Amino acid sequence: QTCALPISTGQMTQDIFRDDLIREMPNLRAFALSLCGSTAQADDLMQDTLVKAWSHRTSFQDGSNLRAWLFTILRNSFYSLKRREQHEISDSDAQIAESMAAKPEQEGHLHLHDFHLALARLPDEQREALILIGASDLSYEEAALVCNVAVGTVKSRVNRARARLAELLDIKGPEDIGDDPQLADRKSTRLN
Repeated sequence: QTCALPISTGQMTQDIFRDDLIREMPNLRAFALSLCGSTAQADDLMQDTLVKAWSHRTSFQDGSNLRAWLFTILRNSFYSLKRREQHEISDSDAQIAESMAAKPEQEGHLHLHDFHLALARLPDEQREALILIGASDLSYEEAALVCNVAVGTVKSRVNRARARLAELLDIKGPEDIGDDPQLADRKSTRLN
């Protein structure tokens, strides 16, 4: 049963907080999926984030940036999970997953697959910054808050991530993005 009264002066009601959490779920899931690369892990990470956010809702101040607060919780949970996984055997080169996956039949899926592989090869900090800015639509300032770094550091990470992605995908300029007949020839050698 929810309480319609404010939790304390200056804080949101539980109903408003719950509704705001629900509105942020697609953004949280997208961020979690881009960090984890696995739907099941992303769903677990998002659920863990929601549970932590709900249990610490009294520490969230009304008027603060809820998305940045939630992304920070998710990010911290992700890195805690990564530290624990250092002691586990993983499928880091995705050979097991590749053997179980059905190959896409359309060329667009191949390009998307190449992009996902290249994105996975970026250092965690660069991938995270690129996802926060490019996919999660956060400002550089909001991303800096989430990552607990300076705005310039986020800008630098995004720039390095974009440059590395272009290198991994063998994109030299805007002309490579269009219908280039050589793209089909390059797709098999791109990420070797």
